[in-house]
Amino acid sequence: MKDSQNDNVAQVFEEYPEALRLPLLKLRALIFEVGEKTPGVGEIEESLKWHQPTYTTSQTKSGTPIRMDRFGEGKIAIFFHCQTTLIEEFRALFPTVFEFSKNRAIVLRPDAELPLTELSFCIQRALTYHQKEKKG
Repeated sequence: MKDSQNDNVAQVFEEYPEALRLPLLKLRALIFEVGEKTPGVGEIEESLKWHQPTYTTSQTKSGTPIRMDRFGEGKIAIFFHCQTTLIEEFRALFPTVFEFSKNRAIVLRPDAELPLTELSFCIQRALTYHQKEKKG
């Protein structure tokens, strides 16, 4: 797994209870893995925004930021910019796979197996969101 190059992000991960930290770290690894395999994404920058680990394509600006954090009591979430159409798209494609929070998040149970195929698709769409706009 890729080490964090940002000490503040690493500290936030350390502050999570293990039951949340491990699936959040799996999501983090998936973001980097999908980014490396997706043409045009470039290097993914890891930072904190609102004290949440945040992943951006600041080099290429191909995508919209992805954030992650705990969600409510005992769940985790992967957040997307609320002014994109991403959650609307994901809700149409995966209505029975994910729980959604309004137009901004996919909510996951940390004790369940992560649906990696579907999450990979969602992450790739976020990392290439602006490429779609340029083509359209």
